[in-house]
Amino acid sequence: MFFTSIAPRNLFRKKLQSTPSMLWHSFFLYSALSAGVFAFPTSYVLHEKRSTVLHQKRERLHPEAIIPVRIGLRQNNLHTGYDRLMDVSHPASDNYGQHLTADEVHAIFAPHEETVGTVKKWLIASGINASAILTYKNKGWLAFDIPAKHAETLLQTEYYEHEMHDSSIRIGCDEYYLPAHVAPHVDFIKPGVMFSSPMKKKHVTHDAMVKRGTRHGKHHVPHGMPPPRYPGWRMPPAAAHLPPDLQNCGVNITPTCIKALYDIPTAHLASPENVMGVFENYDAFAQEDLRLFFEHFATNVPADTVPTVISVDGGVAPVGTDSDQLGGESDLDLDLAISLVYPQRVVVYQVDDVPESLYEDVTAGSGFLNTFLDSVDGSYCNYTAFGITGDSPGIDAEYPDLQAGGYRGQRECGTYNLTRVLSISYGNFEFNYPKAYVERQCNEFMKLGLQGHSIFVASGDFGVGAEPGYENNTFGCLSGFGQNGTIFNPNYPNGCPYVTSVGGTRLYPDQTVDDAESAMQINLTAFNIAHDPTGPEGPGYDLGSTGGGFSNYFSAPPYQAPAVAHYLKKDLPFQDIAYYNANEDATNIGANGGVYNRAGRGFPDVSANAAFLLVYEATTLLTEFGTSLSTPIFASIVTLINEERTARGKGPIGFINPALYESEYHPTDERAVDIAVLIPYVDPWLLNDITNGSNPNCGGSLLDDL
Repeated sequence: MFFTSIAPRNLFRKKLQSTPSMLWHSFFLYSALSAGVFAFPTSYVLHEKRSTVLHQKRERLHPEAIIPVRIGLRQNNLHTGYDRLMDVSHPASDNYGQHLTADEVHAIFAPHEETVGTVKKWLIASGINASAILTYKNKGWLAFDIPAKHAETLLQTEYYEHEMHDSSIRIGCDEYYLPAHVAPHVDFIKPGVMFSSPMKKKHVTHDAMVKRGTRHGKHHVPHGMPPPRYPGWRMPPAAAHLPPDLQNCGVNITPTCIKALYDIPTAHLASPENVMGVFENYDAFAQEDLRLFFEHFATNVPADTVPTVISVDGGVAPVGTDSDQLGGESDLDLDLAISLVYPQRVVVYQVDDVPESLYEDVTAGSGFLNTFLDSVDGSYCNYTAFGITGDSPGIDAEYPDLQAGGYRGQRECGTYNLTRVLSISYGNFEFNYPKAYVERQCNEFMKLGLQGHSIFVASGDFGVGAEPGYENNTFGCLSGFGQNGTIFNPNYPNGCPYVTSVGGTRLYPDQTVDDAESAMQINLTAFNIAHDPTGPEGPGYDLGSTGGGFSNYFSAPPYQAPAVAHYLKKDLPFQDIAYYNANEDATNIGANGGVYNRAGRGFPDVSANAAFLLVYEATTLLTEFGTSLSTPIFASIVTLINEERTARGKGPIGFINPALYESEYHPTDERAVDIAVLIPYVDPWLLNDITNGSNPNCGGSLLDDL
């Protein structure tokens, strides 16, 4: 589905007041500080600095306001992470597929005792009571709550309230400093250059998560009628020889079309190790919609098939067809996953209770995926196992959540096992986060890969830009160095080299499943004017296309570097576009008139069909577009690979990117065969290169009407 959002209901924001009674609540009283005495070494160094000028309205934070300071400690042996992951993920390695346990991974990367000790000693010497400093179970974080005036002295900075483009209030600073002997032990400090979560709730028009899609083209069709044909569509001559259910795949995609496109056989295995996982937040599926989809488009699946729901911190699913939570994302994720892997089971990780998933506006800069990662990996969790959450009310998601409809239990930490394959059709934008924050989360994906997990993330749906209107730019593009809305805005976490980014492809109305696909691109404004007047329109929606581009924070990893270098040598129009090479801190985005980071990690890694999917939402038949379609498709294919490997006594593929990019092996090679276990449609050497179409934005050419 294309980027869209569910409008939160009845949200409320109240600006921070200047009276102590209205200041942020703290778990620790002012007495946690030692009489306000702060002594510091004289040698301070800059640790983080904001790379661009902020245009939001802001005010200096009240000196007595309580700030929940969270210090992310430098983890140990992270410099070895890439090599360790390649050792178990590259087909040339003797240790291919020999994944590690969670305990083994945790032991490798836990912060060194010297790191914990150095930072603690600095804090205590600065006047913070030792009993007020929380040390988390994995030793990765230190936490304490102090008044703003003391935090500013501690970090030699100034904290401000920022009124974001959506009118939410967050706090942060433009830069902060650390003692020279402490800085090497710290990844980042929050809130800092990275803003806090919203201080108060408010009414907004966008959902917390940015979903990869939205519905377009309603078809009000009574149950039992055949699939609608595209208005004005004529069957291509080449389709005449195809079965009826494959004749209109150019305008109506179904699981039958998808299986024909990629030679996917009907699944028949269901080993318990290979349950497939799907991430969801707020948006929830309706069982009635799934039933209708299976009855009409996936008759291999019993109509009453129900996915398993894992409620993470109070996530709610399924819902009725009249629920505000029914936005279509979960419906289509499950429609595709279940129809392709059945009889294998599909698990839904429904993350965060309704109040928190509504109120957190991730697009404005708060965390993304952390609650979920906490729940499946206790070593990542930012609270101890002894009932201390490590989060502050009004800043981070707080559990127990005492809001109406909130989850009343303790925050879940390492509670659930992560499935071998996970599909994520939600995302954010890399620019929203400080580089250190993104690197830290990316390293968690590396650790999951070491354990044999495959993480697939939708690449986005507005080309090289973001959601239309992002940062008040019509096309969701970045500005800087004298440029206005022409700099590419890479999606997150697609830039992380340890996830597999999935882009979108399409067939055109005059094509069949026997034709080569093109990059998914569509002028949504034109489509909606012609077929769905209720759909979004405007200049930003002229540019619906598969997300892609180059990360500003991550360079091309060695497994991808040859492919990127080869692409950059091609005689294509982008060669005339100015570029820059991002520096280590990504503070030169847009330098020299450049619009993209030529040295960056490229994405997507793979693609699958992302256009004209027929689904039911609230029992109404709709047409869907976007990489929310392609991601569960590819994740399902890898689930099927794992099924075949399990049947042969092998472990999961795990992190698949090195195998996908490897070009030196031939399918007759023993290890090459081992990767795909003779399933031709997933053999890395038989993937098709998409050479038609593009994903313009940020000043690039507009698309044709369709």
